[in-house]
Amino acid sequence: MRTPLFNWPTLLFLAVAIVALPFLQRPVVAAEILTLGLAAVALNLLVGYTGMLSFGHAMFFGIAAYATGILVAKLGWSGFIAIPVAVLVNGVIAWLVGLICVRRTGLYFIMITFAFNQMFYFIAYSWTTMTGGEDGLPDIKRPLLVEPQWAYYAFVALVFLVSLVILKKVVDSPTGRILQAIRDNPERAAATGHDVSRYKLIAFVISGTFTGVAGSLYAFAHQIMPVDRIHWLFSGDLVFMTLLGGSGSFIGPVIGAAFYTWLQDTVSLFWPRWPLVLGVVFALVVLFFRGGVAGLVETVYRKLFDKAPAKQVATTT
Repeated sequence: MRTPLFNWPTLLFLAVAIVALPFLQRPVVAAEILTLGLAAVALNLLVGYTGMLSFGHAMFFGIAAYATGILVAKLGWSGFIAIPVAVLVNGVIAWLVGLICVRRTGLYFIMITFAFNQMFYFIAYSWTTMTGGEDGLPDIKRPLLVEPQWAYYAFVALVFLVSLVILKKVVDSPTGRILQAIRDNPERAAATGHDVSRYKLIAFVISGTFTGVAGSLYAFAHQIMPVDRIHWLFSGDLVFMTLLGGSGSFIGPVIGAAFYTWLQDTVSLFWPRWPLVLGVVFALVVLFFRGGVAGLVETVYRKLFDKAPAKQVATTT
């Protein structure tokens, strides 16, 4: 899973892209791209690095977003305090849900994450006094320090970069290598003495927690938490972003999130059936670019910059 897509040139490109993004899109949309990108990278810790396909990550995104919104809009807390508290609550819930989910594999794991997701969606939809129900939770005021859109974007960019560094450290750590071994052959990983369920739970909790970080940031972007962001269809959107960008690359899901948000925010203005474009693009990626957009970029990168040792063969007559 190590690719040249997370080296110094990539980091430089990412830094330039983060600076340029709010000039290409409205700052609030640029912030949304980064939050969804973070959620997709967090999900990829499960999908790409551990081999666990979850259709329940909208649950963690939504729990943290709603917790942040309730603390700010209902209880009057500062956003700077609400975010860590909401992320902590979400992390505990991820641990409790993970205790049940990680003991299942394959289709059963997918279905149980889906079931938990819909359970929390039903709670959010029905608990109208706290969540606003189908109208969403409004009045999620940003802290005064980051109230202007540009200031908030800078705050999101900072959290995004710090989170990416932490997740990259996890991926490159001994724990990350064990997760990849579990993905490739869980029986062999267990035979070598690793507690597979324990490591899956670690990945599940870290993934769910950082998805919650993204959810908390998202709540402030539009200053409202819509109920559809905790629906299982949004879990599907996160999976789409991950696979489109490339689950075989650490940074690939960010590319997928940027493309998804651009389609939703720009193409939808001209064509209401923009999800059809998503479907066509996804089909093309699956058929021709199995590594996603990042895999395509990696292939081009290697062809252009990898220097194969050229050996001169001397012949004598």
